[in-house]
Amino acid sequence: MLIEVLTGAACAAAGVMAYGVRGRSARLFGRSVWRGPADRPALALTFDDGPSESTLELLALLDRHQVRATFFQCGQNVERLPAVAREVAARGHQIGNHSHSHPRFWLRSGRFLYQELARAQDTIEAATGARPTLFRAPCGTRWPGLAGAQQRLGLLGVMWTVLGRDWALPAEAIALRLIRGARNGAILCLHDGCEVRPQPDVRPMLEAAGRLIPELRARGFRFETVSELLCPTN
Repeated sequence: MLIEVLTGAACAAAGVMAYGVRGRSARLFGRSVWRGPADRPALALTFDDGPSESTLELLALLDRHQVRATFFQCGQNVERLPAVAREVAARGHQIGNHSHSHPRFWLRSGRFLYQELARAQDTIEAATGARPTLFRAPCGTRWPGLAGAQQRLGLLGVMWTVLGRDWALPAEAIALRLIRGARNGAILCLHDGCEVRPQPDVRPMLEAAGRLIPELRARGFRFETVSELLCPTN
């Protein structure tokens, strides 16, 4: 009987831990959101892992459709392409923190997590003049110690309502996932880079974005940055 009780407790603890690490609505390891208010037809388009050599092409696409988005940037990529990071900010998009080197956070110390976030904060601010207030964990994976790092740096965690899986799917499937998952207050996640690799191939994402933006707008949705979505001014 005792063994069964202990086994059940261990399984429950493992389940709580797994939810805290990967659950999109989890707040166990830091204050976090995964959607905005559902009272109006607005959503946020977000891009992780940039900036990359393809980000300027994405910016041109967003300009054509008059869309403002949120870019969760890696410090190492900003160091490699500071002019591209500056252009993202100059065109009115919001920039968030996506860590410095895009490491896996599991089994890492609180000190390591803080240093990753703090270095990215400083790098992004030095390049763009904007100090992020939003943070998205690499791969959406949180870990003990992250809450303290976010609090010290004034960062709100942001997960997603729908993940495009644009690193693995063709453009049509990516667009379909996001269109099907779009709803009032949704936060949609795509990638304008691939971790901290140079010259990533993001052509499926670019094609998908070109398809889904006009379709979602035709359905009555307005595109906002994450901060605008969470705190509307009108």
